[in-house]
Amino acid sequence: KAPNYQKVFGQTLAKLGETDDKICAITAAMPSGTSTDIFAKKFPDRHFDVGIAEQHGVTFAAGLAADGMKPFAAIYSTFLQRGYDQVVHDVAIQKLPVRFAIDRAGLVGADGATHAGSFDIGYLGALPGMVCMAAADEAELARMVVTSAQIDDGPSAFRYPRGEGTGVAVPENPEPLEIGKGRIVREGTTIAILSYGTRLGEAERAAEMLAAQGLSATVADARFAKPLDADLVERLARDHEVLITVEEGATGGFGSFVLEHLARVGALDTGLKIRPMTLPDIFQDQDSPYQMYETAGLNARHIAAKAIEALGRGDIAEINRLASA
Repeated sequence: KAPNYQKVFGQTLAKLGETDDKICAITAAMPSGTSTDIFAKKFPDRHFDVGIAEQHGVTFAAGLAADGMKPFAAIYSTFLQRGYDQVVHDVAIQKLPVRFAIDRAGLVGADGATHAGSFDIGYLGALPGMVCMAAADEAELARMVVTSAQIDDGPSAFRYPRGEGTGVAVPENPEPLEIGKGRIVREGTTIAILSYGTRLGEAERAAEMLAAQGLSATVADARFAKPLDADLVERLARDHEVLITVEEGATGGFGSFVLEHLARVGALDTGLKIRPMTLPDIFQDQDSPYQMYETAGLNARHIAAKAIEALGRGDIAEINRLASA
């Protein structure tokens, strides 16, 4: 089995702690749930469990950052909502380099609506100076941990889901990412699919389904919601008939950021067909992770069907047949 995302985070943080004694970890009663217990075993004096007190945890992290430490606050997306006032006033306004490890991003299977990380893209992306990242796989997560460790002039956050990774190899010494730069993972001509987070694999499968019908699709991994990769977004808009954005978050997040940027630069005046795909405007009941995303309409067949619907050509029935084969 591939390692859980949380374990990749914990192992990467613990390795960074070996060479940087300013790195510390904070959890709110979830050391095993966030895998900060891996860090705690190596560095018990730099690991802090504040109990079920997310507000205090955020303010405590701000204090550590103000004193020159490098705090990583590992808190579930849905629980960080409790500390949002502190994120705004104690961290963001002060421009303090607190690193938020946003665990349980997106839908969470049996944990249900109370633990689903639906809103952090929007509520963190609204804050000036906040760097927002989403990992497409476990290797990308390791690189984002390293990237956050190097951001010293303001707060940053990286989100990742519950459960197993994709099985890609995690580099022994992850390289930091260039801030605000995404990547193209598949080149095409007609349809562009821009994914933020771990729907990237589903986006690639959707591109294969479209290719079976002679429809060429570019697939891109945004990596950053803020700062947005303006060059990448504008290129995708300029060079394709259809642009689909895909995220494991509620309306008002990544897709909204992309739409607003394209509107500001006039890219929507050219006839571009853009379709944002987000979580539905409901609190979803618990189910298997696959079925939850099936209900949400964010699996590969839904992405391919959305592209065909926007483009106005192609066979959606054939997409569904391929999905069930």
